[in-house]
Amino acid sequence: MIIEVNGVAHSVPDDQNERKLIEFLREDLGIRGTKNGCGIGACGACTVLVDMRPRRACVTPLKKVDGLKVLTIEGLSGPDGSLHPVQQAFIDAGAIQCGFCTPGMVLTTLALLQVNPSPDREEIRSALKGNLCRCTGYQQIVDAVQLAASRMAGT
Repeated sequence: MIIEVNGVAHSVPDDQNERKLIEFLREDLGIRGTKNGCGIGACGACTVLVDMRPRRACVTPLKKVDGLKVLTIEGLSGPDGSLHPVQQAFIDAGAIQCGFCTPGMVLTTLALLQVNPSPDREEIRSALKGNLCRCTGYQQIVDAVQLAASRMAGT
């Protein structure tokens, strides 16, 4: 199996095909921004993008991402270390409090903005309904998504 993670191809032995993506990312690659919150795909903390679609890494077997492109929070920053506009918007809107859910929220936001560059507040809430946060009350997160959308549109 070949799995591309943040632009780098990785060979994975076929006997690992049932192993969960989150284990591969955290244990083998040392990519720890993807969090294991619940282990059953319910909280969204482990969300990564697979071919730019949100996927729960804690329940995704490696065989399901064979030949696909996986993007983690670490893959968003620019070559100079600059933050992606979605990441910066989350900081600027105060949507990062404890930070545990933030990588999944940011990646889900990016996927949303790829298909809907100007979502309204209800569309944002709907897109993020599978990502749980215990700190912010969601208001700042919705504000951050709108800020990111505005910045990415250049308005």
